[in-house]
Amino acid sequence: MKVITVHHPHTFSPEDFPPLSMALGYFDGVHKGHQRVIGTAVSEAEKRSLKSAVMTFDPHPSVVLGQKHKHVRYITPLQDKIELIENLKVDYLFIVRFTSDFANLLPQEYVDQYIINLNVKHVSAGFDFTYGKLGKGNMETLPFHSRNEFNHTTVKKLAESEEKISSSAIRQSLSEGAASKAERLLGRFYTTSGTVIHGDKRGRKIGFPTANIELSDDYIIPKIGVYAVRIYVQNKWHNGVANLGYKPTFNNPDDKALSIEVHIFNYDSSIYGEEVKVEWHKYIRSEQKFNGIEQLIAQIEKDKHQAIEYFQKIFV
Repeated sequence: MKVITVHHPHTFSPEDFPPLSMALGYFDGVHKGHQRVIGTAVSEAEKRSLKSAVMTFDPHPSVVLGQKHKHVRYITPLQDKIELIENLKVDYLFIVRFTSDFANLLPQEYVDQYIINLNVKHVSAGFDFTYGKLGKGNMETLPFHSRNEFNHTTVKKLAESEEKISSSAIRQSLSEGAASKAERLLGRFYTTSGTVIHGDKRGRKIGFPTANIELSDDYIIPKIGVYAVRIYVQNKWHNGVANLGYKPTFNNPDDKALSIEVHIFNYDSSIYGEEVKVEWHKYIRSEQKFNGIEQLIAQIEKDKHQAIEYFQKIFV
């Protein structure tokens, strides 16, 4: 897949690209609904002897259009989004830098410059996709703005158990600790990437060594608590139990430094500096403060047992 970052105003012309079938959208999460939109573009490319393409935007439009200094966290930060889209057999990925000037394009200007001038012959987008200043362009106005230069397919709402599959629903699920629901909507378990860093090493002292993970990007943080997780390290997946929170048994209540610590089952290698991925599988319990080390150790044993039982069931 060829990745092209586009800065507004761009200087591309139709001659710079083969005829394209393009999916349009922000695609945070690349969830089942997004996969259907992108899959439509890929199948239309095959039917029409075109190359497949996706256009997405960075940063999130709300960073430019929303509250001042708003900090946005993502289901799939840009690098994750690129990897997931590439796995969908897309030929070209256009990443448009979302700026105030770009946001002020009139709907016809957007279509002329970012669809027709990129040699797009077929557009696929969700039923709720909007474009142009104030989002005044939509899938109903697209034929008018197309100048008869391309066709389009509007992808209908996709639902799971009668709930619309959306990035908002996934964010809500993660905030509630509903990891299995997020998995149903995404089509995979929610995953974060990061680096193993040195922590306070208390886990090792009490018989539960942990990998302290520093996130590599602005991921959405799931509900604080203890989870059954899988961790990908040194080219292999391992089962484990993670504590996501502020370690109240040891830390001052005013210390708001969030930590992710994963105890990996049957694993004893030194992995400091390793880049890892964490799959969030099952919410076990909320984080709590214990009266002493013995209480904490007993609870970690219970958490570990619950996680082991969970993985035994899903990997039968």
